[in-house]
Amino acid sequence: MTRSSEAHSSATGPSGTGPRRYLCDLALIDGPDGTTRVEADVVLTIEDGRFTAVETGPAPAPIPAGTRHLRGLTIPGLANAHSHAFHRALRSRTQADRGSFWTWRDLMYRAAERLDPDGYHRLARATFAEMAMAGVTSLGEFHYVHHAPDGSRYDDPNAMGSALLAAAAEAGIRITLLDTLYLHGGLTADGHTPAEGTQRRYDDGSFEAWAQRVDALTAGDGQRIGAAIHSVRAVDPTAMAAIGRWAAERRAPLHAHVSEQRAENRQCLDHHGRTPVGLLADAGVLGERFSAVHATHLTDDDVALLGSTGSTVCLCPTTERDLGDGIGPTPELTAAGVALALGSDSHAVIDLFEEARATELDERLRSEQRGIHSATELLAMAGRNGHRSLGWDDAGSIAVGRRADLVTVSLASVRTAGTTQATAAEATVFAATAADVTDVVVDGRPVVTDGHHATIDVAAELSASIGRILHA
Repeated sequence: MTRSSEAHSSATGPSGTGPRRYLCDLALIDGPDGTTRVEADVVLTIEDGRFTAVETGPAPAPIPAGTRHLRGLTIPGLANAHSHAFHRALRSRTQADRGSFWTWRDLMYRAAERLDPDGYHRLARATFAEMAMAGVTSLGEFHYVHHAPDGSRYDDPNAMGSALLAAAAEAGIRITLLDTLYLHGGLTADGHTPAEGTQRRYDDGSFEAWAQRVDALTAGDGQRIGAAIHSVRAVDPTAMAAIGRWAAERRAPLHAHVSEQRAENRQCLDHHGRTPVGLLADAGVLGERFSAVHATHLTDDDVALLGSTGSTVCLCPTTERDLGDGIGPTPELTAAGVALALGSDSHAVIDLFEEARATELDERLRSEQRGIHSATELLAMAGRNGHRSLGWDDAGSIAVGRRADLVTVSLASVRTAGTTQATAAEATVFAATAADVTDVVVDGRPVVTDGHHATIDVAAELSASIGRILHA
């Protein structure tokens, strides 16, 4: 029987590698009608970091020399659209006592006080390599620890941001560095309060100083510079509008923490008379390149504003439940046409499958209904939607001409054994974990093979880098 195929005569990409071929037992690929489907015996050809052929049909026998056999389900690369790398050092260290988001924030600030460029580079490299092992091929680093502990600038004002860019390159994954504007310490009914204590590390003093610093950043291959508004607590409307114009001029992604806490909404209403989404809309920052992170406590008008402007919402379910934030209105958002992306945020765990299933399972608890978001929709949140929110519109699907990112999930573990082609997508979302990822390819380059990172002993590096920061 003749194998059906899609092919492309030439493609360019960042990897510069020669042709590579993979035989996938099962693969989630794009169909001609724009839908995704699981096909058996898929042969993929990759050249210069792009897919140049996607062939389906009976597997070739014998397997051609030089073709790597990927056993299990191979899916497009995942996108971790919201990350704070240094929060990885806090994993499990905030669970001993009762508290709230605000008491957790005090512990986070203490960790931030101990960061320096070298230590941050080492911790971020290990954290990003953990992401790679979990199938992440693009990440959005919401970066706000810019300056020295006393608030003064390093000799290189972008020493911390450059450390994160280098860490991602060494871990083998793409990064969108969302350099974050943070100008105030808080918000009361009377207005913004000044940054103090650890917050001085975050504060550039003005939008103009922030822009001057960020414009000096240099992105390498597989890297983008974006922008972020920390929150309505830390950025005033005038500065919001300015950073919105900055991002629009550069066609850069713009993200913001939005309505994570009810207290944030009350503070915004007390001072501005508007919800955070309403305030951002007034500042002109909503739009197709804007992503609202969390968006947990929204009004109907907020949902409509996000939908009508083509904005994205990035959910972080494992962090939101860890901090007791609440459950966001995902059915209302999707009904309004809002694309949903996912992030691991504080890295209570780094597992995009867990983020995806939590999106559905948390909603089942809220609504007392099942089947709100399908497995393929949840995988799109963990992949294609997240890549798009980070400016990587050509990633997130297995199709000719797209970036050649692959993640293979074992269907032979104790969690996934017994899975069939018909249930492979559901098993991946609702049963698999990051530990089931066996192989990861980023822009045509193998980064994880047989469960091992190509260049980094990830567990050892995590242990050493976390120890350095917490016991310095």
